[in-house]
Amino acid sequence: MANYTKEQWNAKKTDLMIKCYDCFAEYGLHGTGIRALANYCGCTTNMLYTYFDNLDDLIIQSTEYCMSKVEEDFMAKAPTDVPDLWRFIDEIPYWTAEKHGKKYRLMYQVYTHPKYREYGQKFFAGVDKRYTEYAKLLESKLGIPYQKLTALIFVLIRACVHYALFEDEFYLKSQMDVLKESLELFIMKYKPKARSDVLIE
Repeated sequence: MANYTKEQWNAKKTDLMIKCYDCFAEYGLHGTGIRALANYCGCTTNMLYTYFDNLDDLIIQSTEYCMSKVEEDFMAKAPTDVPDLWRFIDEIPYWTAEKHGKKYRLMYQVYTHPKYREYGQKFFAGVDKRYTEYAKLLESKLGIPYQKLTALIFVLIRACVHYALFEDEFYLKSQMDVLKESLELFIMKYKPKARSDVLIE
């Protein structure tokens, strides 16, 4: 390990976090020990202990890193303008469930566990800040104040995550209907020149 550069070290640690999180997501948090993780990663247990203090440290770091990458994936699909809003809202719950459903289920196992709850609180405090910044970026594209968008983003995220966890179509539709109606009202108020044919039918 002494021959690794800092970049190589960080790249290897990132690779291990991703693979370990995938392993937990595939086989479950409980009963997946350090040996199973090492086998999944194609490395030794000693290598894992080189990068992480213990199994708890690995779980905490890999969850935080991998779920932050899920956030980045989500934000990369952001609508570019008002007409694109409806495409985004219709597609994102199903895309989230298909691509990241297992990761969300694992995240809730981790952050609702008494041992890791405080780390979940810190992670979601960061989520609050990041999605507020995300809303500020969308403000210039959509013409809606970021304070309003922040609240709507949380409605959307909750609906997407709930669907990814339970595939509850009734809950999803009820949340999406309210979200779309709210957006239409905000667009009419803050961007009245938006064409009516891009609003909800």
